[in-house]
Amino acid sequence: MKSIAPNALGVAIGALWALYVFFCGITALFGWGTTLVEVLGSLYIGYGPTLAGAVIGAVWGFVDGYIAGVVIGWIYNKLSK
Repeated sequence: MKSIAPNALGVAIGALWALYVFFCGITALFGWGTTLVEVLGSLYIGYGPTLAGAVIGAVWGFVDGYIAGVVIGWIYNKLSK
C-alpha cells in the first residue's frame, strides 16, 4: 500500500481550510454566516467579519489545517502498514 506524504497533505488541507475561513470572514461582512464567524472567532484570536479579521483567520486556519493534515497523514501511514 502506498503511503501519504504528511507534509503535502498538511499543506493541502491547510490551504483549503484557510480559503474557507477567509471566505466565511468576507461573507460575514455582508451579514451571511455571522454565527459561524463568531464561533470560529472564539477559537482563532483576531478573527472577525472584517478584511483584516478574515486574513488573520486565514492564517490561523492554515496553521490549524496544516497540523490536522500532518496528523491525519501520519496516522494513515501508521495504520496502513
